[in-house]
Amino acid sequence: MRLPGRYDGVARPIVTYGSNPVLHRSCAPVTEFDRALRHLVLDMFASMQAADGVGLAANQIGVDARIFVIDCPDAAGEDVVGYAINPTLTLLEPHDDEPAEEVTEEGCLSVPGPYAELPRAFRARVDGVDVHGDPVTIEATGMAARCLQHEVDHLDGTVYVDLLPEEHRDRLLAEAEGPSGDLPA
Repeated sequence: MRLPGRYDGVARPIVTYGSNPVLHRSCAPVTEFDRALRHLVLDMFASMQAADGVGLAANQIGVDARIFVIDCPDAAGEDVVGYAINPTLTLLEPHDDEPAEEVTEEGCLSVPGPYAELPRAFRARVDGVDVHGDPVTIEATGMAARCLQHEVDHLDGTVYVDLLPEEHRDRLLAEAEGPSGDLPA
């Protein structure tokens, strides 16, 4: 599942909320497993790193494809690094003393600046395929599980602010826009 030199791609600009319709609709399944796909995944890792993010969905760089990458710590502080193509998300039952869900702050590279508290399942798994079409599974807890849920939401056309009450969402989007009234490009 890991790509050698995964940060060797080319960083692309991040699409901001409302600026591109691809961010607000379900992404197309990937059907071509070729060199261009491998380059796209590398570019996604590079774009995530350049933007100082912990996860990135393809539509966040304007690409209509069901792919995400993550490099995010789990509940134990261990980095979960990987990617999934055509992922399906499963929310998992907690183990022993784990909470079923956590309410913590969440942000998004496509809504730069503000954060909001949002409940998410504490444990989640994504099943998909890699750049060769071989099965991959990423199971995570804590922030990494939040990241899996956040990125799959992106691929379904949902940005985290869409899950908030309208008044709260409007306030966060206004904060992200800043004094000029435009979200940064």
